[in-house]
Amino acid sequence: MPSMSQAETTIFTNDLQAAEPDVSLALTRAGVTGVQKVIRIHHAGTELVYYADIDAFVDLDPQQKGVHMSRFPETVSEAIDEVVIGESLHVEDLAEHIAAQIVERQEAVRSEVTIRAKFPVTRRTPVSNLPTQEIYHLIGRALANGSKARRMVGVEVRGLNACPCAQGLVRDHAAVRLREAGYDDGQIGEIFDLLPAATHNQRAEATLMLGTTREVDARDLIVIAEQSMSAPIFELLKRPDELAVVEQAHLHPRFVEDSVRLMVAGALERYADLSDGCFVLARQVNFETIHNHDVLAERHGVVRELRADLAGEASESRHTTAEEWLLGS
Repeated sequence: MPSMSQAETTIFTNDLQAAEPDVSLALTRAGVTGVQKVIRIHHAGTELVYYADIDAFVDLDPQQKGVHMSRFPETVSEAIDEVVIGESLHVEDLAEHIAAQIVERQEAVRSEVTIRAKFPVTRRTPVSNLPTQEIYHLIGRALANGSKARRMVGVEVRGLNACPCAQGLVRDHAAVRLREAGYDDGQIGEIFDLLPAATHNQRAEATLMLGTTREVDARDLIVIAEQSMSAPIFELLKRPDELAVVEQAHLHPRFVEDSVRLMVAGALERYADLSDGCFVLARQVNFETIHNHDVLAERHGVVRELRADLAGEASESRHTTAEEWLLGS
C-alpha cells in the first residue's frame, strides 16, 4: 500500500485531464458558466464598474479526457487584472482578450467567451420628467481561433408590445356596437382615431447584437431595440407617465415579428457603414398574457444578406448564424 506522501505525489503530478477518455469523441464546448466578476468597462466615452457573468469554453479534442476547469476562472481573473486595471476596455474587447488567453493556457484550438454585464442608464420619465435608473444587459461575445479572433457586442432590452390581432378584433366588435347605437362610419373612424382600441399587452425582451470591428455605442442599440417595440417601459412611473406609455403602446401595436424586422432595419440605418461581411442578430421574446406559451422571432445574417432582403432582391434561403460568423465560415 502506498504511503500518504506517495498518494499525494500521484494526485498532484498525474495530469488526468490529458489522459485518454473512455469514449473517444470531440466535444463542441467544455468549460465554465456563471463566473461572477466586477469589471471596469469603457463605453460611450465613460468608464464604469459593472457586475458581470462570464461564460468561457474551449473545444475538446477526442483524445483528451477533460479541460483544466480551475484555469478558466483563474485566466479570467488574470485577464481582468492585467488589462482592465491597467486600461479600460469595451466589453467585446475584454471577451476577445480572455478568449485568447484561454487558448494559450488550455493549449486549445479554439475558445469562446461571453460576458453579460449589468448596464445602468439614467432615463427620464415621458411626462413627469423624473430621473429613473434602468438596468440593461451589455453583452460581449468573442471566439479566438489560433491567431484569429472575432467578436460581437450587443444589448438585452425589455419593453412592451401591444397585440395588433386582438386590437383588430376589439375594434371590429366595437364598430358593430357603435353602428347599432346610431354612429355612422365617419364618426366611428373619428372615435378610433381619438381612442385607440383595447388589446392585450406583452412584456418583450429583445436581444440586438452586431459583429463588427467598428466602435458601437450600446446606448444606440438600446434606442433601436426600444423603438422597435410598441413602447418602452420604466422602473419609475407616475400616473401621467403610465397613461403616456399605455397610449403609446396602443397607438403602435406590433407583433414580435414586426419588432425584429424593425430592429434589423434600424441597426443597418444607424450603422450604414457596416461592411457586407459584418453580422447582425435581432431576437425578441414576447411573454404572453392570455396564452400559456410565449412567442419568439429572430433574424440573423451577414449585412450583405440583410441588405438584399430589405432591397427586395432574391434572398438567400439560408442565413449565416452567429456561430458560423464567429468561426469565419
